[in-house]
Amino acid sequence: MVDARIESNVLAVDGKNLGRQPGDLDAQSAAISAELSQRLLCVKLFLCDVDGILTDGSVFMGGGVEYKRFNIRDGLGLRLLQQCGIKVGWISARPSEATKQRAEDLKIDFLVQALERKLDSAAALLQSSGLDWQEVAYMGDDVVDLGLLDRAGVAIAVSDGIAETKSLAHYVTSARGGDGAVREVVELILKTQGKWAHLIEKFSA
Repeated sequence: MVDARIESNVLAVDGKNLGRQPGDLDAQSAAISAELSQRLLCVKLFLCDVDGILTDGSVFMGGGVEYKRFNIRDGLGLRLLQQCGIKVGWISARPSEATKQRAEDLKIDFLVQALERKLDSAAALLQSSGLDWQEVAYMGDDVVDLGLLDRAGVAIAVSDGIAETKSLAHYVTSARGGDGAVREVVELILKTQGKWAHLIEKFSA
């Protein structure tokens, strides 16, 4: 499989770059390259960083309490992935009670909050779950995510991530971290795998 990385917020089809408006997921699904589509079809596990992906990177602290802002549509999107048989995991190098609480609220399959290398945590998770890297979509935004982005079957960076994450990405989101970027990717995966229409039918009944 050719490993073509998409560095900017455009989609490549037949060697041409196709621009798109943020949130235009129908055009997005139609325009993704055949190589990226094949990668998305293999996804059985969605992994992501927390701070800067599920949040905008802000942390509010005071009186021994920490608060984070999570996007509701991102959360629903992760639940939709699970309903479609795709497991979800968060890997953070920064332990946080707020992260744990949100993970429990969404019934996330795997939560790793450890100071060890994220790559080691992910490798152990894959070994225990019987999956390989080609079945993983990983979403990151900063230097601590580079090892995972380099190995994941689908590497995803957010639009406000550092340049190095974008250079490794097969896909760069239109949305910024914490502002619907996860939902954007969720819909891309489910539409590519032919599962989105069934969800729409289910919730329209």
